[in-house]
Amino acid sequence: MIQIYLEIAAVILGLFSAFFASRNKVLVYPMGIISTLIFVYLLAKAGLLGDMIINAYFFIMSVYGWYYWSRSKNGVSLNPMSSSTFYDFKVSCLIFFSSIVFIGGIYIVFDQWIQWTAYVDTFTTAIFFAGMWLMAKRKVEHWLFWIVGNLITIPLYFYKDLLISSLQYLILTLIAIMGYKAWKRKLNTTQQTLSA
Repeated sequence: MIQIYLEIAAVILGLFSAFFASRNKVLVYPMGIISTLIFVYLLAKAGLLGDMIINAYFFIMSVYGWYYWSRSKNGVSLNPMSSSTFYDFKVSCLIFFSSIVFIGGIYIVFDQWIQWTAYVDTFTTAIFFAGMWLMAKRKVEHWLFWIVGNLITIPLYFYKDLLISSLQYLILTLIAIMGYKAWKRKLNTTQQTLSA
């Protein structure tokens, strides 16, 4: 019974975290930190090692992102939102492929590479690892990673009987779509203002 309450709490905090991210607010991180810690516990119990590890990674990147987003001078952010550079793309690819090798290795070590869910979990984990790095760096394109990863995770969690979490990923997909549009709009407005 406690697991259901923990899942509900983690889902609510995760939704608030995504909402604050879509608004480009640093509150994304404290909400996300608590949510990810709860999910580490729940996913370990469900045997979804990749997602468990990604939530631990989210925790670490949330601490970094909180620091990175909060840096300002005279009330002006030192790290405003921006588009990904070619360097960011290369790092994202490196994180993605390294994550596949790492998470695949974890599944092999724990002898869990036995169901099709391990392959899907490894793939989505790699997507989320790369997306979280871009989010911490405040890159607009991080939303695209969330959209793709969320769409794959919805049926995976449903299959694993994490029904509340599956619903959460459906809502997160909608928030990610809105977040991507809002960030693109804000970035375009900022660029037009600077070029005027």
